[in-house]
Formats: sequence, C-alpha cells, structure tokens
Amino acid sequence: MSTEVFDAVVIGAGHNGLVAANLLADAGWSVLVLEQAEKPGGAVRTDEVTAPGFRNDLCSAFFPLTAVSPVMRGLRLEDHGLSWRHAPDVLAHVLPDDRCVVLSRDIERTAASADEFAPGDGAAWRSLFGQWQDIREPLLNALFTPFPPVRPAVRLLRRTGVADALRLARMLTLPARRLGEEHFDGEGARLLLAGNAAHSDLSVDNAGSAVFGWLLAMIGQDVGFPVPVGGAGELIAALVRRLAARGGEIRCGCPATEVLVAGGRAMGVRDADGNPIRARKAVLADVPAPTLYGEMVAPEWLPSRLLDDLGRFQWDSATVKVDWALSGPVPWTAEGARGAGTIHLGADLDGLSAFGGELVRGRSPRNPFLLFGQMTTSDPHRSPPGTEAAWAYTHVPRGLMEHREELDRQIARIEKTIEASAPGFRELIQGRYVQGPLELAAHDPGLVGGAISGGTTAIHQQLFFRPVPGLGRADTPVDRLFLAGSSAHPGGAVHGGPGANAARAALARAGLLGEGYAAVIGAANRAVYR
Repeated sequence: MSTEVFDAVVIGAGHNGLVAANLLADAGWSVLVLEQAEKPGGAVRTDEVTAPGFRNDLCSAFFPLTAVSPVMRGLRLEDHGLSWRHAPDVLAHVLPDDRCVVLSRDIERTAASADEFAPGDGAAWRSLFGQWQDIREPLLNALFTPFPPVRPAVRLLRRTGVADALRLARMLTLPARRLGEEHFDGEGARLLLAGNAAHSDLSVDNAGSAVFGWLLAMIGQDVGFPVPVGGAGELIAALVRRLAARGGEIRCGCPATEVLVAGGRAMGVRDADGNPIRARKAVLADVPAPTLYGEMVAPEWLPSRLLDDLGRFQWDSATVKVDWALSGPVPWTAEGARGAGTIHLGADLDGLSAFGGELVRGRSPRNPFLLFGQMTTSDPHRSPPGTEAAWAYTHVPRGLMEHREELDRQIARIEKTIEASAPGFRELIQGRYVQGPLELAAHDPGLVGGAISGGTTAIHQQLFFRPVPGLGRADTPVDRLFLAGSSAHPGGAVHGGPGANAARAALARAGLLGEGYAAVIGAANRAVYR
C-alpha cells in the first residue's frame, strides 16, 4: 500500500489543532488531522450525559477569551453557523454570609454592586475598566502572538508611554489579592478580581495571579462570558465545517503514535495501525509537551537539556467536575446570583487564600471554592423549559480523587456548598454526571491527571519559560515539528493562540524565510539547550 502524503499532519483535533489546520488550509495546504477520540473537540464537547434533553458541556463552557482572541475573531466562525448567547449577568460571587457582588456588561450595574461593599469602589472600577479600554487591542495582540511580541509591544508602548507601561507591568506581576487591595476598599470588587484569578491554578496570594483575575474581569465587563448556542460543541462544529470547506480532512478514532524523524527533520507520523503518513512541510502536535517529547519523538532527536528540563515540567492542579440536570432554576437566596451565567461560591478572600494554601500543601480543601455554571440561564436551548442544565468544578491536588470513594466525598462537599447558598438544590437533581481527574483524562488524554491548562499557569512556566526555558515559540528542536497545544505559549483556555502560533511558524518555515528561518531557529535552539 502506498504511503499517504499531505502538506501537513496535525496531531489532535482539539480546538488548537483545528485552528492550526484551518490556518494552514487557508494558505492552500493539504491538511490531515488525526484524532484519538471518536469525536473532535478535545475538551470542548457537549453531550446529553445527565438526562434526556439536557445538553451539558463536558469541560469548557464559557468563552470570554474566545470572544476577544484576534485568532478566533479572524476565523469568522459565525459565517459557519456559530452563534452566541449571554446570561443576563456575567458573573456573581456569593460569599459564605450570602452577600453577593455582581459583574455585568452594564458597567453601572457592576459599579453599583461594588459600591454596596464600599462607597467609591464603583468609581474605582470604572477607572480600572477605562485603563483596559485604552490598551485593549495592543495588549490582546501581544498576548496571542509568539514571545517576544515585538510589534504589539511597540504599539502598546506607544499607547501607554514608558512610565505607564512600567506601572502596568508591575500590576500584572502582583498577587490578585494585593491588586484588589491597591484599588478597592471593599471586599466585593476585590472578589471580582480574586475569584477570576482562581480560574487558574494559582492561589490569590501567588505573584502573577493578578493578571488572570484582571484580564477575565475586564473581558467580562467588556464583552461578557458568552456561550455558543446549543452547546460548547457548536464551536468545534463550526471549526470542522470551516476546515471541510477548505478541503481539510479529519480522522477520528485514528491516533498518531509516533513522529517520524530523519536527519533531524519531521517527515510525518505513524498511526496506531503502524501506517506511515508523510508530511511534506510540517507536523503540528496539539498534545501536551511531555506527551510529544516523552512519548512521540525518539529521544535521540532531542537535546539532553530539554529532556532534563521536562523532568521539572509542572502540571496544573487536578479538577473535579460535576454536571446536573435540574428540574428547576437554582434557588439562590442571593438575588444577584439568579441571573448570572457563572457563579463563584464557597469562599471569601480569606477562604480563597486558605483554599490555595491547602492545594499547595497537597491537601484536599475542606471548604472547596466552586465555579458554577447556569447554562440554561445563559442559553435556553440547553434544557427543557423550566429546567436548568448546570455544572460546578473545583481544583484538587494531583494524585487525589482517583478512587470512587474519595470522589463521592468530594461531590458531597460540592453539593453541600451549593445547598448552603441555595437551600433545596439537592431536591432539584434529576441526573448527575461526575468527572474526577481519571474520568477527565479518559475523555480527553490531553487533560493529564485532570489538569485543564496544559501545565501550571505560574510565572515560572509562562512566556519564554513555557513549556520549558526556551524561546516561547511553537518551534521545537526537530525541524518542521511544531508544538500546537496549551503547553505552548500563550497557554490554556479556548483562544486558539498555540494553534495559530504553530501554524504561522510552519508557514514561515516553508515560505520565503525557508532554510534561513530554520537556521535562525536552529541556532536559537542550540543556544538554549547547549
């Protein structure tokens, strides 16, 4: 049988792999995407797993970074059937004493909610959002391009000036708790920052956690936390339709097991049946860095220093997620939570600090901080009228929750936390679907040990330290092999940055820069890994 040949082979049909494939197909390349699972999408999937008529998002659910990503906006997925919906309010943080602060796309509503905790915090919130509006576009362009983002950084510097750029840089290195203290007097607005920071695997007391809290809070104020009509899987369906329209091919249930290398150059892949598939121009891997370098590329093609650095690669904390089919709306006693798509609950600021501290010490937090999603509130297409499709997740230390008894105890803690703020919640449960770390990894092998970000978001593994100290780019030590998954800069979440960076690097390698590009990257790699 003759060997199949494509311009590019993409390993993995997660959203990053599909973004990369689309951009290569836009350039006229023939592209094959190989996916281990029976469906594309990776951690962006929707299924009826709780009860008939309830469409639950298995992993990703809200998409603020998709909404602002220059990569995703440039794909114009709305032309391929994707549409968006919003909950009445973006987010609510319910404190253990049932006070509640609300983030709304209406800045006056957000400011009024902040003022309930401390008069004047509403004005401070408007000021912080005004700063975001001034730097929004150059900052977003800088975030989603390879590191260092020279041109976007220059544009950002022109917008801010040197003095304000230095103040911005300082702000983004702060712990989220400290950022809130510097800007606000009351706990409400501080929690809008700190609770959003806790979407990452960082404690609110970790240096660098402020950037996550500030970014998500400002995006929420700006464009909200939108959801695809019909489920998260509709985002993937649009990417698949777009790729098919450009001649790209996806094979599900067909994993790539090995990257074929000759003379230091990626030549293609081998599938699970042992068949070689040739890639004339590039192989792009939407898989975790330890999977690519530790399993798919023979070690003789990799520098010993890279392999040594991989031994220090740090995963983000594990995750436990539960989906519910509810017979009615969640009976929140805090009125502000009833119309919010995303709800934070189970912890005030001190509780967030305690939660992060227990995770660092490898202990399962006794009082879990929860991220809760009201999907029918956000999109009525998710469940029958009068019902609610809902979910919650929390972080746990790696290596725990691998026995059903432990997982059941954690689910009981989660439901107890919700019941405290919504008495009668348990009585509404018609169906429940539980995913601990093992179940998440079984659903998507990229979620190794229940890690959802492709590696820690801590500052020691970001920018040019991601996934290991190096260039902060998609290029690898193997010529024409590119890392396209969330282990690469700019990291996790659904924004397409790693996939787009890998596609651009592949196009540059094969284009006008050609061998010159390879020589420059090769010299840089040798310098890094010498």
